[in-house]
Amino acid sequence: MRLIVLFFLLPINLIAQSFSSKEISSWEKQAKRINIIRDNWGIPHIYGKTDADAVFGLLYAQCEDDFSRVEANYIEKLGRLSEVNGKDDLYNDLLIRLVIDSAEAIKDYQRAPAWLKNLCNAFADGINYYLYKNPSVKPALLQRFQHWYPMLWTDGSIGAISTADIRMSELKEFYSGQSSLTSTTPFIEPLPTGSNGFAIGPAISASQNAILYINPHVSFYFRPEVHMVSEEGLNAYGAVTWGQFFIYQGFNEKCGWMHSSSYVDAADSYIEKIEIQNNKWYYQYDGKKLPVRQKPIRLSYRSSDGMITTTIQAKFTHHGPLMAVRNGEYLSMKADNRLMNGLIQCWKRTKAKGLKEFESTLALKGNISNNTVYADADGNIGYWHGNRIPKRDTSFNWTKPVDGSTKASEWQGLHEINQTLHVINPRNGWLQNCNSTPFRVAGDDSPTPGSYPVYMAPDGENFRGINAVRVLSEEKKFTLDKVISAGYDTRLSAFEVLVPAVVKAFEQSIQTNDTLFAWLAGPIAVLKSWDYKSNEASIATTLAVEWGQKLLPIILQTKIVDDEELDQVEKTYHFVASAKPQELLQPLLRTVLDLESRFGKWQLPWGEINRFQRLTGSLQPDYKDDKPSLPVGFASGTWGMLPSYTSRTFPGTNKRYGVHGNSFVCAVEFGTKVKAKALLAGGQSGDPASKHFKDQATLYSTGTFRDVLFYKEDVLKAVERQYHPGE
Repeated sequence: MRLIVLFFLLPINLIAQSFSSKEISSWEKQAKRINIIRDNWGIPHIYGKTDADAVFGLLYAQCEDDFSRVEANYIEKLGRLSEVNGKDDLYNDLLIRLVIDSAEAIKDYQRAPAWLKNLCNAFADGINYYLYKNPSVKPALLQRFQHWYPMLWTDGSIGAISTADIRMSELKEFYSGQSSLTSTTPFIEPLPTGSNGFAIGPAISASQNAILYINPHVSFYFRPEVHMVSEEGLNAYGAVTWGQFFIYQGFNEKCGWMHSSSYVDAADSYIEKIEIQNNKWYYQYDGKKLPVRQKPIRLSYRSSDGMITTTIQAKFTHHGPLMAVRNGEYLSMKADNRLMNGLIQCWKRTKAKGLKEFESTLALKGNISNNTVYADADGNIGYWHGNRIPKRDTSFNWTKPVDGSTKASEWQGLHEINQTLHVINPRNGWLQNCNSTPFRVAGDDSPTPGSYPVYMAPDGENFRGINAVRVLSEEKKFTLDKVISAGYDTRLSAFEVLVPAVVKAFEQSIQTNDTLFAWLAGPIAVLKSWDYKSNEASIATTLAVEWGQKLLPIILQTKIVDDEELDQVEKTYHFVASAKPQELLQPLLRTVLDLESRFGKWQLPWGEINRFQRLTGSLQPDYKDDKPSLPVGFASGTWGMLPSYTSRTFPGTNKRYGVHGNSFVCAVEFGTKVKAKALLAGGQSGDPASKHFKDQATLYSTGTFRDVLFYKEDVLKAVERQYHPGE
């Protein structure tokens, strides 16, 4: 019966439907209770009678700003990308269908508490009302949004799926029977995972108020800036992920929260002992032979011949879906990729009034993939490393696939929040996390590794973490502006390791009569005199980043022991210690030659080739060297840059254009009244015809913050437009 519900009833729910007069009348009545004020930056401040009214208005406003991104996120979470994009996304869809069950999402909606169901209803109603009022908007796929959709995506993160390190290529190979490996794929610098979060306590704050710094690193235009207010106690400001109804990273009048991606082991892969007899699959468990459950997953993809449907027989053990064969061993995966409690937690924290209430939301253990940095109006600061952490037998190495045939490897419930790695009000007065080790979260006042199971804190150090500890240790009287300045420190700490190594290699191994001397003497002199700070005028930054990208594949592959993974900093130090001079110098020569080939010279200020450009509102942006763009002095977080700005060249371009890094950035000071400053990549709107499509571009490219309008009296002084949804 379960399969009948999922594969026959579900598509009926997704078929385009016209909106009934009863629905429309209900929406129009609700819209009159909602007031949207757009300020002079286009940011929507939504005021509603109830929380559900605020959600309705929020989703309506999101659709006004960028309906295509709202829709795209749910097409992905439904596992239907290939219906829009074609066959290349077929196995992305399969992954989603394996780990996010729409039938279970529907059940969660049906059994949700009334208040949560009301919010889910308001979510769908706000979007559907927008579609009704804007018939010229043509959805790519979803003609009607269902009330249960929020149950597909419950933690607010950028959308990454926990796969216990099982690669998409392995999944595709397992279910297609075809190898997806290719030797011709060019290396692309990995996007630095996660974000930066700082919390400053009263002891080192000039005003004796706590300050929170919110700096998520995501793909550009992934989150807009919003403000939600209701007469039921909601007053939250911050960044919302397109299509979600809660503020994911932000603050209310009493407290603020910042999430950074966590490496806490919350998903595991199991080695399953599989037997195939008469075309039937079995697996060994606890001395018994159990049948592998099979479930047909029906996928459709767009082609030149129309929509083509295929069915894949997915396979499951009690741990979860079979995902891969690696080294001759079958791997299944156990993970929680959606939880109703996650959605409840995300909403309730927006209304928390202090540390005790905030900790009660953490006790729901619904945050699947994130760490949390916190500050409040009572002067508390806090950090929690992960949230939903299964208890496990520590005799297993949980960084690797474990034996799935024994009960000993089963999860043993969840750790209580007071058992997890966390820090409240440290003696040093500050906290930081940059997706780096929690054992430096408070500098020298951090927790010690031996106090926790290894699986609870596998995160290594990175160069952003090194920089964050340094800049926060350098100031004893922080103000809001000084916190922003710390967050925008431009030192590239990775090159403090790499550059001295290449200078030494040149000076000790290259003679003046060597051809390489003529090519590299100038670049080496520039690098040797560099202060390791990135800026628009810096030629050294251009050389370092372009050279570093050529070294990066080698650095990332560095190992000391084959089955032990080093962190980024350890890899870099080990590479430098073992590299031969030519392994450092030849990539620098290729850098010089490449720059001369592209631009006619190597002496290029960083801002001349590192640019910000926003030409279209497309989900796949287009970049052109002959179109207007702005210089940017920031660089990728890979190299230790705190205000991360990852840029690349594209087909047909010689210059580099930003794609990932700082998005919504905000600093908040709590006190008698909240004071905050913020910045958004490009602008609030995804419509190129809107004045707010790139009105923040110059501010963004220079790191210049604007004041946040949190109180209504301030919002009313900067009204650009005031209206009810639908007007």
